[in-house]
Amino acid sequence: MEESSKFKRLCVFCGSNSGHRQVFSDAALELGNELVKRKIDLVYGGGNVGLMGLVSQTVFDGGCHVLGVIPKALMPREISGETVGEVRIVRDMHERKASMAEESDAFIALPGGYGTMEETLEMITWAQLGIHKKPVGLLNVDGYYNSLLSLFDNGVQEGFIKPGARDIVVSAPNAKELMVQMEV
Repeated sequence: MEESSKFKRLCVFCGSNSGHRQVFSDAALELGNELVKRKIDLVYGGGNVGLMGLVSQTVFDGGCHVLGVIPKALMPREISGETVGEVRIVRDMHERKASMAEESDAFIALPGGYGTMEETLEMITWAQLGIHKKPVGLLNVDGYYNSLLSLFDNGVQEGFIKPGARDIVVSAPNAKELMVQMEV
């Protein structure tokens, strides 16, 4: 069943690896299918490996537009074989994040490493500074982001994050629930 969404294009930050457990790959496929069901186009890091490859191929195969934004230096590491959808090659990570943010109505982070976290935290920071007013969601697969969410809560408790700014980030254990929360 097709559902409508207030988002036209959603940016997904995620790993160029798949992680050690199948639950992470399953979540990437679930998110891709949820975007297709809601007819939401994908903006992502441009790679075709790891969770990036799974979510992008799922959205592309489902008939939605896929825009990958990748710095030239990362192409050999994150693209193996054929690319998925439209690929925009940029100079560096700064240009990548700016381009992804400009093209997107909202942001979701699947599990990933330092790059995923850095990109997500920058979007949270930009929202806090008023640079954008777009929702930021963490797909908290099997509690992957529990420690990060606890860190944010501690930042509020210790006076480093304003309570209202804590609400910039929403999280849910599955794609459907996260989309519902973000569309409020």
